[in-house]
Amino acid sequence: MSVVDFSDPATIAFLAAALQAAGVDGIEIIQPGRTLRIVTGRDAPGADPLVQILQSTSCAAKPDKVSAPMAGVFSSHHPASSAPPSQPPLKVAAGETLGFIGIGSILLPVKAVKPGVMTRRVAEDGSVVGYGDPLFEFEPRP
Repeated sequence: MSVVDFSDPATIAFLAAALQAAGVDGIEIIQPGRTLRIVTGRDAPGADPLVQILQSTSCAAKPDKVSAPMAGVFSSHHPASSAPPSQPPLKVAAGETLGFIGIGSILLPVKAVKPGVMTRRVAEDGSVVGYGDPLFEFEPRP
């Protein structure tokens, strides 16, 4: 089965025409990192359906990945802390510590570069990670 490219204007125009011919007012297609909403414009007299489609289409920003700054053992909280790690989603400020990478006696904090929301922890506590491996998914927000 082939994957449909919902960012292609020809595909969107085809879907809009099919929806209009079927008398359907609209459709919403949700994929990871993307939402497509097509409104045919039946309620807007004289409106060009394709213009309404383009105005109604929105693609959510793909989350950033926070990567390991070195190889080592990942921990979502400081090993000396007795507090349980915070669970995503978690609002964080720029410079805030998200987790730690340890190798031997070295413990390197992994910090948020910009403010936003940590949406998912990719690496598990105690897992061995390599340089550049994704640790968190992060959505930047002002």
